[in-house]
Amino acid sequence: MSALRFRRVEGRLRDQWIGWNAAARQEALPFITNNMRFLILPWVRVPHLASHILAAIAKRVSDDWMYKYGHPIYMLETFVDQERFRGVCYRAANWIRVGQTQGRSRNDTQRLFQVSSQRCVSVSGALR
Repeated sequence: MSALRFRRVEGRLRDQWIGWNAAARQEALPFITNNMRFLILPWVRVPHLASHILAAIAKRVSDDWMYKYGHPIYMLETFVDQERFRGVCYRAANWIRVGQTQGRSRNDTQRLFQVSSQRCVSVSGALR
Protein backbone atom coordinates (compact mmCIF):
# COMPACT_ATOMS: atom_id res chain seq x y z
CA MET A 1 0.00 0.00 0.00
CA SER A 2 2.78 2.47 0.91
CA ALA A 3 6.49 2.71 1.69
CA LEU A 4 8.72 5.16 3.56
CA ARG A 5 12.50 5.39 3.75
CA PHE A 6 14.60 7.37 6.20
CA ARG A 7 18.32 8.26 6.15
CA ARG A 8 20.79 10.52 7.95
CA VAL A 9 20.33 14.25 7.44
CA GLU A 10 22.28 16.57 5.16
CA GLY A 11 20.67 20.02 4.94
CA ARG A 12 21.35 23.36 6.56
CA LEU A 13 17.98 25.13 6.35
CA ARG A 14 16.78 23.20 9.36
CA ASP A 15 19.88 24.32 11.25
CA GLN A 16 19.18 27.99 10.52
CA TRP A 17 15.54 27.58 11.53
CA ILE A 18 16.53 25.97 14.84
CA GLY A 19 19.33 28.48 15.43
CA TRP A 20 22.18 26.03 16.00
CA ASN A 21 25.85 26.87 16.11
CA ALA A 22 28.38 24.34 14.74
CA ALA A 23 28.89 22.56 18.08
CA ALA A 24 25.15 22.17 18.74
CA ARG A 25 24.65 20.91 15.19
CA GLN A 26 27.30 18.18 15.57
CA GLU A 27 25.80 17.06 18.87
CA ALA A 28 22.19 16.94 17.63
CA LEU A 29 22.52 15.52 14.08
CA PRO A 30 22.32 11.86 15.16
CA PHE A 31 18.85 12.59 16.57
CA ILE A 32 17.39 13.81 13.25
CA THR A 33 16.47 11.73 10.23
CA ASN A 34 15.36 12.56 6.71
CA ASN A 35 12.23 11.11 5.11
CA MET A 36 13.82 10.64 1.70
CA ARG A 37 11.10 8.51 0.10
CA PHE A 38 7.35 8.39 0.58
CA LEU A 39 5.28 6.37 -1.83
CA ILE A 40 1.63 5.44 -1.91
CA LEU A 41 0.87 3.18 -4.82
CA PRO A 42 -1.17 5.01 -7.47
CA TRP A 43 -4.15 2.66 -7.38
CA VAL A 44 -4.65 3.12 -3.62
CA ARG A 45 -7.50 5.57 -3.11
CA VAL A 46 -8.07 6.25 0.59
CA PRO A 47 -8.98 9.81 1.64
CA HIS A 48 -6.34 11.49 3.83
CA LEU A 49 -4.17 8.36 3.85
CA ALA A 50 -0.90 10.23 3.20
CA SER A 51 -1.30 12.69 6.08
CA HIS A 52 -2.49 9.89 8.37
CA ILE A 53 0.62 7.81 7.59
CA LEU A 54 2.94 10.80 8.08
CA ALA A 55 1.38 11.69 11.43
CA ALA A 56 1.55 8.07 12.59
CA ILE A 57 5.16 7.60 11.49
CA ALA A 58 6.19 10.80 13.28
CA LYS A 59 4.94 9.20 16.50
CA ARG A 60 6.44 5.77 15.79
CA VAL A 61 9.86 6.30 14.16
CA SER A 62 11.74 7.25 17.33
CA ASP A 63 10.89 3.95 19.03
CA ASP A 64 11.91 1.99 15.93
CA TRP A 65 15.16 3.97 15.67
CA MET A 66 15.90 3.32 19.32
CA TYR A 67 15.39 -0.40 18.80
CA LYS A 68 17.64 -0.55 15.73
CA TYR A 69 20.32 2.10 16.46
CA GLY A 70 20.21 2.54 20.24
CA HIS A 71 19.11 6.19 20.35
CA PRO A 72 15.88 8.12 19.75
CA ILE A 73 14.93 10.51 16.95
CA TYR A 74 13.65 13.94 17.95
CA MET A 75 13.04 15.48 14.54
CA LEU A 76 12.13 14.36 11.03
CA GLU A 77 12.79 16.40 7.92
CA THR A 78 11.79 16.06 4.29
CA PHE A 79 12.43 17.74 0.96
CA VAL A 80 9.47 18.16 -1.44
CA ASP A 81 10.08 18.82 -5.14
CA GLN A 82 7.69 21.72 -5.71
CA GLU A 83 7.64 21.29 -9.47
CA ARG A 84 6.10 17.83 -9.03
CA PHE A 85 4.29 17.92 -5.67
CA ARG A 86 2.56 20.45 -3.43
CA GLY A 87 3.40 18.84 -0.08
CA VAL A 88 -0.16 19.18 1.19
CA CYS A 89 -0.01 15.86 3.05
CA TYR A 90 2.97 17.11 5.10
CA ARG A 91 1.14 20.30 6.07
CA ALA A 92 -1.97 18.27 6.95
CA ALA A 93 0.19 16.06 9.21
CA ASN A 94 1.44 19.21 11.02
CA TRP A 95 4.93 19.28 9.50
CA ILE A 96 6.34 22.82 9.48
CA ARG A 97 7.82 24.38 6.35
CA VAL A 98 11.20 25.88 7.27
CA GLY A 99 12.51 27.04 3.90
CA GLN A 100 13.50 26.22 0.38
CA THR A 101 16.73 24.74 -0.97
CA GLN A 102 18.90 26.50 -3.53
CA GLY A 103 18.43 23.71 -6.06
CA ARG A 104 21.70 21.90 -5.44
CA SER A 105 22.39 18.21 -5.01
CA ARG A 106 23.69 16.90 -1.67
CA ASN A 107 26.54 15.38 -3.71
CA ASP A 108 27.57 18.81 -5.06
CA THR A 109 30.15 19.58 -2.37
CA GLN A 110 31.85 22.24 -4.51
CA ARG A 111 28.57 23.98 -5.50
CA LEU A 112 29.11 23.50 -9.23
CA PHE A 113 25.87 21.94 -10.43
CA GLN A 114 22.30 23.20 -10.45
CA VAL A 115 19.72 20.41 -10.15
CA SER A 116 16.39 20.60 -11.89
CA SER A 117 14.34 22.19 -9.12
CA GLN A 118 14.35 23.73 -5.70
CA ARG A 119 12.79 21.78 -2.87
CA CYS A 120 10.65 22.85 0.06
CA VAL A 121 12.09 21.75 3.42
CA SER A 122 9.66 20.72 6.17
CA VAL A 123 10.22 19.30 9.65
CA SER A 124 8.21 17.42 12.24
CA GLY A 125 9.36 17.31 15.84
CA ALA A 126 10.47 19.54 18.67
CA LEU A 127 14.21 20.26 18.70
CA ARG A 128 13.74 23.99 18.32
